[in-house]
Amino acid sequence: MKISFSHLLALSLVLLIVWSVVSAPVPLQDNNRRSSGATIPIREVLTTIAAENDVVRTLYTKSIVGAGKKVGLEFDERWENQGVDAGPLPALFLSQASASLSKQGIGVELLLGSHMPITPTNAFKGDQITRFEKILESREPEFFTDSRTNLEMAMFPDIAGAQACVTCHNQHPGSPKTDWKLDDVMGATTWSYPHATVSAEEYLQIINAARIAFRDAYRSYLEKINTFKNKPEIGSKWPKDGFFVPDEATFMKAFEEQANSKTIYRLLKDQ
Repeated sequence: MKISFSHLLALSLVLLIVWSVVSAPVPLQDNNRRSSGATIPIREVLTTIAAENDVVRTLYTKSIVGAGKKVGLEFDERWENQGVDAGPLPALFLSQASASLSKQGIGVELLLGSHMPITPTNAFKGDQITRFEKILESREPEFFTDSRTNLEMAMFPDIAGAQACVTCHNQHPGSPKTDWKLDDVMGATTWSYPHATVSAEEYLQIINAARIAFRDAYRSYLEKINTFKNKPEIGSKWPKDGFFVPDEATFMKAFEEQANSKTIYRLLKDQ
């Protein structure tokens, strides 16, 4: 990845401080007036936000869902229904982040797909089908230009890393596969973007938008908790401490502590 030292330094510094001040997306460029400095391959950008997605999803899956179930918190695919005192399952948490990305209108789209989907709309389409076959064999990401949409695509293997996810899929009445095991490739997170390269400014915009999407996904869970009959205490404590759920600032701080160092290391490593 070719980034000038000044751009690298700016990106690194902003990553360290952006979440202490951000309250809205960074203003985006008009796609019809793109910067002449758009030289960074989009695959590098999508790999970065995919890694950050892994961080937030693992944090939510293990520290909220896994630990939460042990103290009486519920998580359900019907979580948005009135009267259901439950939060989103990990895949639905990702769906909330995907919806936020779409609303921000930056051009990045996210889909969690599978070759054995519980929901038919999550089935792979077109080039994704053959690319996923390669992922099943290699367990490595695939980067390509979609022949139907002409979008730049990045597919990353979705590997079963938590027993809660395995059990949920195996026990779901609509699951076409009921013998999932830990470390199985259950599907792929697929990211798309309309351009093959971006500028350093656009790189930052995309990272910022992804983090806002993660925040919005967690915020939707906290908003649902406020409708529960039996509400866990929202604050600085986590489910491992009892019937507690971390507030937005606490959850995002835990995410940042892991994501910032990994993202900056990636930027430095690729120089």
